[in-house]
Amino acid sequence: MENNEEIQERIILAGVHRGIKEVLWDTTEESIRELGELAKTAGGIVAGEMIQNKSDIESATYMGEGKLEELKNAVQALDADMVVFDDELSPMQMRNITDFLGVKVLDRSMLILDIFAMRAQSGEGKLQVELAQLKYRLPRLRGFGVEMSRTGAGIGTRGPGETRLESDRRHIHRRIAALEAEIKELKKHRELIRARRRKDGVITVALVGYTNAGKSTLLNTLTDASVFAEDKLFATLDPTSRAITLDDNRKILLVDTVGFIRKLPHHLVEAFKSTLEEAVVADMLLHVIDASGTEMDNQMTVVSHVLSDIGASGKPVINVFNKCDRLEMYLSEFSDNGNSVYISAKDRINIDKLMEAISNVAPGRKQSVAVCIPYSEGSLVSELHETQKVISEKYSENGTEMELMVDARMYDRIKKYIGSI
Repeated sequence: MENNEEIQERIILAGVHRGIKEVLWDTTEESIRELGELAKTAGGIVAGEMIQNKSDIESATYMGEGKLEELKNAVQALDADMVVFDDELSPMQMRNITDFLGVKVLDRSMLILDIFAMRAQSGEGKLQVELAQLKYRLPRLRGFGVEMSRTGAGIGTRGPGETRLESDRRHIHRRIAALEAEIKELKKHRELIRARRRKDGVITVALVGYTNAGKSTLLNTLTDASVFAEDKLFATLDPTSRAITLDDNRKILLVDTVGFIRKLPHHLVEAFKSTLEEAVVADMLLHVIDASGTEMDNQMTVVSHVLSDIGASGKPVINVFNKCDRLEMYLSEFSDNGNSVYISAKDRINIDKLMEAISNVAPGRKQSVAVCIPYSEGSLVSELHETQKVISEKYSENGTEMELMVDARMYDRIKKYIGSI
C-alpha cells in the first residue's frame, strides 16, 4: 500500500467563483468536490484546494496575481506535483500558469480526457479519445511545460503519448485527419447495424444520466450482464448493448452510454458525439438519476442540457430514481407514475415496476387477441411464434386457434381471423 501511495501524484484543486447566474458553469463547493472525485478517479491524491472569489477571470493568468502567488506557496508547502483548475484554460493561461508555478498544470477538460483514455476499451473509443486529446492539446503544447519533454506516466499523459505531441504540427494535423476518416468509416458501419435493427423490429432504449448515477449497475441488473460498474466517475466509457424480451415478446436493446457531467465544454460533447449518438437514435430513454445525492436537481438539469445539445430531447423518457435504498424514506412512500420509477439497481428493488413502465412506454405495445389461423397459413403461424407472444394454442377443424399478444403491424395482418374461432 505504501508503494502505491508513493507513486500517486499530489494534486491541488483551484478555481474562481464568479457568482454568475448559471451556477452549473461556476466554480462552487460542489464543482470542486466533483473535480476532486475526478482527480481520484484518475489516480491522484487531493492535497488541497483553493477557490478565489472574483467577478471576472484574468485573461492571462485565470486567477489574480496575489492568489496565484498564494497558490505557488501552497504547491511548495504541500509538496504538490500538479494543479488542476476547475475551468478550461486558454493556451495563454496554460503557458503563463505553468511557467509561474513550475509544476504540471491541467484543467477540467484535460482531466476528463485523461480518464476517458484510461477507461476506453473498444477500438473506436480509443480513437475518439486520441482525436479529442490531439485537438485539445495542439494549441496548448507549449503550456504543458517540462513534462511534455519526456515520455513518462501520470495524470494527463495517457492517450496519444508525449513523443507524438512533440512532433511537428503538420504531422499532428495528418494524424487528426486520419483519425477522423477512420471514425467516419466506423460510423457508417454502426448505421448499417442500426438499419438492420429497425428492419428486425428491435426497440432501442438508451440509458442516460449523470456520471456515477448507476447506469451500468442497472444494465447488469436488467440483463444479468457483466458490465464493469464501480463507484467512480466515468467508470464506463464505451457504449454497451444488451438485449431483453418483454412479457409481450417485444425485443428491447438496452444501450449503456457515457455519463454526463457539469461544465463539459461543447467541443468535448462534439468529440464524443459518436459515443452519445445511441441516445439520439434510441426509441426511448431511461434517465437514471442518483436520488440519494444532494445535487439531484442540478444533475438532472445538466443531463437535460446535454441531451438538448446532441439532439436527443423530445423522446419518450422514464425517469429512473436510483439508489433509493440510501434514503430514510421507505420506498413505498414514493409516488410512482408512468414516467417515474423509484428503484435500487444494486438491491434489485422495484425492478418489476421498472420493467412494467418500460413495457407501457416503449413503442409497439401489444394487445391481446384470439384468432383462428387456417391450416393453409402455416407460415403465418410460424411467424407468430417467432415475433409475437403466444399465450395458448390448440387445433380445431377450422385451423390453429391461438390467443396472442400482437403489435399493431401484426394486428392489421391477422384481424380478418379474429373472432372466427
